Amino acid sequence: MNLHKYFWNLLISIDQLGNTILVGDPDETISSRCAKVIKTCYLCRVFCYIADKIDPNHCEKSIEHDEGI
Repeated sequence: MNLHKYFWNLLISIDQLGNTILVGDPDETISSRCAKVIKTCYLCRVFCYIADKIDPNHCEKSIEHDEGI
C-alpha cells in the first residue's frame, strides 16, 4: 500500500471519529457536517473559515450528501 494513501486514510478516520464523538454520523467528516449547517452554526463558520484558508473551498468540497443530516 502507498504510504501517502495510508496516512490520508488515517487522517480521514480520525476526522470521522471526531465527528462521532460530537454525536454525528460515524461515516461523515467534521468538514462535511459543518458545511451542511454553516448558515446556522457559528462554530461551523469559524471551522470552515480556517479550513478554507488552508485548502480553498475545503468544506464545500467535503460535503457527503449520502451521509449524516
